Amino acid sequence: MELMWRIIWWLYAFVFMVLLLSATVHHHLGLRKYYIKFLLRLFAFGQERVERRRPNNETEESETPMNELDRPLLSLNHPKALGIKENIKGFHLDNVLEYISAGMGAIMEDDLTKSFLPEELSSWNLLSRTNNRSYEFVSFRLTVCWVVGFLVRYLLLLPIRIVILVFGILLFWTCMIAVGLLPAGSWKSWLNEKLLVFCFDFIAGSLSLVATFHNEENAPKNGIAVANHTSPIDSMVLATNNCYDMVGQKQGGFLNIFMSALSKASTHIWFERSDAKDRSLVVRRLKEHACNDQLPPILIYPEGVCVNNTSVVQFKKGAFEIDCVIHPIAIRFDARFGDPFWWQDKFFHYVVYMMTSWAIVCNVWYLPPMKRNPDESAIAFADRVKAKIAHQGGMIDLSWDGFLKCNPVKSEWKKRQQEEFAKHLKVEEINSNESTKEKEE
Repeated sequence: MELMWRIIWWLYAFVFMVLLLSATVHHHLGLRKYYIKFLLRLFAFGQERVERRRPNNETEESETPMNELDRPLLSLNHPKALGIKENIKGFHLDNVLEYISAGMGAIMEDDLTKSFLPEELSSWNLLSRTNNRSYEFVSFRLTVCWVVGFLVRYLLLLPIRIVILVFGILLFWTCMIAVGLLPAGSWKSWLNEKLLVFCFDFIAGSLSLVATFHNEENAPKNGIAVANHTSPIDSMVLATNNCYDMVGQKQGGFLNIFMSALSKASTHIWFERSDAKDRSLVVRRLKEHACNDQLPPILIYPEGVCVNNTSVVQFKKGAFEIDCVIHPIAIRFDARFGDPFWWQDKFFHYVVYMMTSWAIVCNVWYLPPMKRNPDESAIAFADRVKAKIAHQGGMIDLSWDGFLKCNPVKSEWKKRQQEEFAKHLKVEEINSNESTKEKEE
């Protein structure tokens, strides 16, 4: 019995040292990348076993979405008058049938709602929470791998990752307070940049984060950086490579620890979304920050909500109204190792979900800076930047407001469709009246 406890103790000590080295000098040792290569081999083994034991007549359920060219679409910014044909004079009851068809199509295949559900994986990653086919029981070897993986993730990695996370938070808090005590100047900015990147990289070690950054020559040095939003760790991922000041909704609990510590070292902007006065103050502070070349780039997520990494929803126009260079950043996570999308009700559940994943793997692309054209509106500029980010990340570009997932449709959006429909009917009525007069003459 004593020998068993000694083996367990040495095992924990070994894993702790590996994770500690991974959190500090992983760039030189490449420990996280070796870990990812091992996981890929494990997934390949599991998929081979699943394919071997799957009956020949069993096929994967695949969705057959409607053809976008065949389905009538209703856009918020570009409303269409459906059901109006050239040979129709005036209003007919069947004019509304295409609107009914569009509504039924939206219910059957709701692109917006699907963007806020956990991503479906094409292959099993040995995590029971992403498996709905009981793949862990298709063979004895695969069952053993799944059980061992479960024990490793929950009994070995989870407690040690929690220790690394606590150390990282204490280190982060101490460093930010120390930087906050220094007088403003170039020395404070330089030290804040180095310590911020190091501390976030240390904390990322608790999640076994492997982030690959592309086109680093486009990394922002000042101004405004905008990125698509998947999870609360997006800022941590980006901060492991570059220093940013951040804009965001005030939070309580665990996230408030990071926000208060960050505010001591640099000029971050936190606001209450429900307060109109607070929003106007944020816009003014944002302009001042973006125009100051001595401050780090300020990081903004224009979507305002977390999306499941398969699409990019409507960007809010606020950051794009400022006459400043915009630095687009595309983030795409690999959900095979762990899905960072925040869909849980409680943040504690989200943290446990993340820390019991195999790892967090993602690609980050720094896109060339973009500037608003003289004759371009803020909304058009936001859509152009969003399209670039979606294309680079291989995600779907949606025009819908992400807040529609929890808020009713605004009355002015309904009014746009009604006005467009009425406008076309009015034209038909005018043409009908003119033709009647011609006949009478």
